[in-house]
Amino acid sequence: MKTLAEVLAESSALHRHLCPRQVLGAQMGLLAARLLDLDLPQSDKRLLTIVETDGCFTSGLSIATNCWVGRRTMRVEDYGKVAATFVDTARDMAIRVVPGSGARETASGYAPEAGNRWEAMLLGYQRMAPADLFVWQPVVLTTPVAAIVSRAGHRAICDHCGEEILNEREVLQGELTLCRHCAHGGYYHLCEDAADYVMPLTQFALHALR
Repeated sequence: MKTLAEVLAESSALHRHLCPRQVLGAQMGLLAARLLDLDLPQSDKRLLTIVETDGCFTSGLSIATNCWVGRRTMRVEDYGKVAATFVDTARDMAIRVVPGSGARETASGYAPEAGNRWEAMLLGYQRMAPADLFVWQPVVLTTPVAAIVSRAGHRAICDHCGEEILNEREVLQGELTLCRHCAHGGYYHLCEDAADYVMPLTQFALHALR
């Protein structure tokens, strides 16, 4: 297992700076190893981590656990919370960890030399014991792990937009197979004059190179 100092060194190199949320992510990942009795950072894909925000927090956590979005061992459910659920997929166990409500205030007591609140959190979070920094509890996932991970190589085509759908994320509505955007709406909609912006790839490439 990496030490906190080693995790923070890698995280700060990745971001070219170190911030309090990286420390929280690193500490949380190291705690997960103890709570689930796992050897982290992992060399396989046994641990699945579901984070509730993006940003610097996930970097510290990823380096501590070796869970990454790109490896499909980390998922982002953006609730705007510095929190994570760690799932041992081999034992179907899940533990959600979140900073205690008074963690910011407590941190200042661990860093009396800090010149401001931000520095107090940066230093204090590194020095606090997990029991003083976090609260945690077992949870049950509302979506089974098998459905989250899905079957490798599974593909479908949306009957409405014609785009490919990976990882069993299609939605069946009657006899139709739809992507989630076409079935429920999504984070974008097409411009009313979208056709004016469409050009063959060769034309786009030539235009971009001029």
